[in-house]
Amino acid sequence: MADISNGHANGNASVDALKNNLAATYNNVTSGPVAQNIKAEGARTTDELSNLANSRRAPSYTAATGQPLTHYHSFFSELLSWKNPRASGIAYLTIVSFIFSVRYLDVLRWGLKLTWMALGVTIAAEIAGKAILNNGFATQLRPRKYYTVPRETLDAVIGDVNELINFGVIESQRILFAENIWASAAVALGAFISYYLVKVVPYWGLALIATSVIFFAPLIYTTNQELIDSQIQHAGEIINDQTEQIRSLVQKNTEQATQVTKQYMGDYTAKAQSLIKGAVGQENGHKSELKPTDFPVAPKEDIKSEPIAPPTKAGEEEPLIAA
Repeated sequence: MADISNGHANGNASVDALKNNLAATYNNVTSGPVAQNIKAEGARTTDELSNLANSRRAPSYTAATGQPLTHYHSFFSELLSWKNPRASGIAYLTIVSFIFSVRYLDVLRWGLKLTWMALGVTIAAEIAGKAILNNGFATQLRPRKYYTVPRETLDAVIGDVNELINFGVIESQRILFAENIWASAAVALGAFISYYLVKVVPYWGLALIATSVIFFAPLIYTTNQELIDSQIQHAGEIINDQTEQIRSLVQKNTEQATQVTKQYMGDYTAKAQSLIKGAVGQENGHKSELKPTDFPVAPKEDIKSEPIAPPTKAGEEEPLIAA
């Protein structure tokens, strides 16, 4: 009996020791540096997601037409600026995962399969419950009141969708009418490149490239803002210098052309005046060279008039030979 009791005591001690070891291991894992880092990262991620959600408010600035912008302008500006890197990274990975899932996963067939399997289970459970217990299992699990969408929630969702659509409409018009030249130029360049890439790259590949460019272009700019701004300023100065040189050259050539035109006009005017004066002088010279002997001599005797025959009376015939 003593041996049995000692065995039970040793067994209980071993179990207690194992429990204590497991508890210590759990405490070390949950309170260790790895767990603390995970908790800290989780808290930071939650804070950044909250900041991103709170950024959904209408910006203070307006469009070029004076129209107020939507709260999605502030939201996407905050998202793409990477001020909340964890939230931006999660959004990027979510979009990329969605693109790959649409490409490689047959989501539609999986949805249909899940639908008929779930309905088959509920129908079989209902039939079996009524056959065995005279009360279906699905009936017992059925809620007392079906879930409905509150009017406030529906209005909020519709208003949010309306804001999202207006964001796309306003931004497309701002790009079309070049409110921001750099943004319009970037979209034009992207459309030009995509026009040739679409021949060799599938649509999901274009969507992946576009998503990467949209997310990482602002990140590259913010991390190298000083260098990029200096290069842009230098390029702007070069363009301004070249524009000024072209403008001065065009102005100089215009002035020279104007002077040459004036000179030719003056020469032609002088020639025309000299030709007119020469023609008038020649006419005057011809008049002065005429002499009285150039004209015929006027007759000095009177002009003799011949007798006129008297008119014949009516009925009288004029003789063929005069008497």
